[in-house]
Amino acid sequence: MELAEIIRDVRKAAGLTQKELANHAGVAKNLIYDLEKGKMTVKYENILKVLDVLNIKIEYISPLGNRNA
Repeated sequence: MELAEIIRDVRKAAGLTQKELANHAGVAKNLIYDLEKGKMTVKYENILKVLDVLNIKIEYISPLGNRNA
C-alpha cells in the first residue's frame, strides 16, 4: 500500500475531510490533496505534520541493520 492510500484511508476512517485534516495539521488543504494523489514534491516536514495528526508512524529500516556506535 502506498503512503497516499494510507493517508486517505486513515483520514476517511477518522471521519475527517481534507480541509479538517489540513486545519488540524496546520497545512493548506491543497497539500492534503497533493499527498493523497501521491505528489512527490511535498515537503517532508509537512508530511510529518499530517502523519502526526493521523497517528501514522514511519519505520526506518537500513540495509546496514541495527549498528550501534
